[in-house]
Amino acid sequence: MSRTDGFDLPALKAVNSSAAFNRMAEFEVVEAGQGEVAIRMSWRDDFAQYSGHLHAGLIAALLDTACGFAAATLVGSVTASHFSMNCLKPAVGSHFIARGTTVRAGRRQVFARAELLAADEQGELSLVATGEAVLVPMGEPARTGG
Repeated sequence: MSRTDGFDLPALKAVNSSAAFNRMAEFEVVEAGQGEVAIRMSWRDDFAQYSGHLHAGLIAALLDTACGFAAATLVGSVTASHFSMNCLKPAVGSHFIARGTTVRAGRRQVFARAELLAADEQGELSLVATGEAVLVPMGEPARTGG
């Protein structure tokens, strides 16, 4: 399999907007490039679990997407072969930022990690969860942003 160019910010925004779940959750790709990505999501009451914290399913979705998009900036389309997360404290905030970083991009596997930060009303960020993924490059060409 030949290596393909990674996705730039406009391409990742297009990929993000093509995913119905990401649109429903209103994920916004705010930064992307050189193996890193940042995704923002605002708090909505319908995202809460029974205790009023962000549901773990959304935490996982943010972390998984951040890992995949970080990898995609280097190798194009990827799919996850393994994903894990650790919830460090209740995720409560006005909005959330998932920051993904590529640890190593090989020909057959890409290793990425992500952190989920919660912003309080003053904009102070605190770490609420972490995730790691092993991804497989799909060998598809990068999409253009247009």
